[in-house]
Amino acid sequence: MAKEQLVVHQAEDGSTVYGSPEFDWSVLQVPTALAVVRGQLGFSWLELADRLATVTQDELEWEPGPGALRVVRRGTERTPRTLGPGEWVMEWPEGADSPQPRTIAWLVAHLTEAYLERWEWTFGAHERRRDSVEFSGEVGPAVAGLRHEVDRWRVGVDALGDDEAFTVGLSQATPIDAQSPFVHLVAHMNRELVHHGAEIMVLQDLYRATHVTPSPGNR
Repeated sequence: MAKEQLVVHQAEDGSTVYGSPEFDWSVLQVPTALAVVRGQLGFSWLELADRLATVTQDELEWEPGPGALRVVRRGTERTPRTLGPGEWVMEWPEGADSPQPRTIAWLVAHLTEAYLERWEWTFGAHERRRDSVEFSGEVGPAVAGLRHEVDRWRVGVDALGDDEAFTVGLSQATPIDAQSPFVHLVAHMNRELVHHGAEIMVLQDLYRATHVTPSPGNR
């Protein structure tokens, strides 16, 4: 459990509130589908963001098994396919069921490109795709890039009215998105955040169980 959840603070009305003041806890009392996914998104990101603030460079690069997928400088990749137009590229798996483990760097990059594409084709100019994302294998820029994409996705979702949550085709990122009420896409992206966020946390725990972490992180 993230340490912020245990904080006791004063609400505006003077009452005592348990939990992080960075999260809008009032959303948990709103009986709409949009409020449900917004609450899940905000709380899940609070949990993961707290962990990402402590990730070190060594943890970011750690390979938990042979053939792990990484974010590396162009020309040093081990896979036939890569993603990314710049100096750093994501190693791309051979198929959807690839058994290759992933580094924290790869998981951060994957969430970054996924959120960028969904934001771009929902709230943006409908121009950029995930293959246009500039990645970094350095922990500061990598984490900052993911924060940027998740934060602006949250701003877009938070700005929607409840009636817009069920708008079909609000997002044009994929054929499925274009045919679905928007709230289904928010739920899907929440699953991505929870799923890959849990992987990041476990990898960090495993690394710290077997290594001495040399620095306090990247806050």
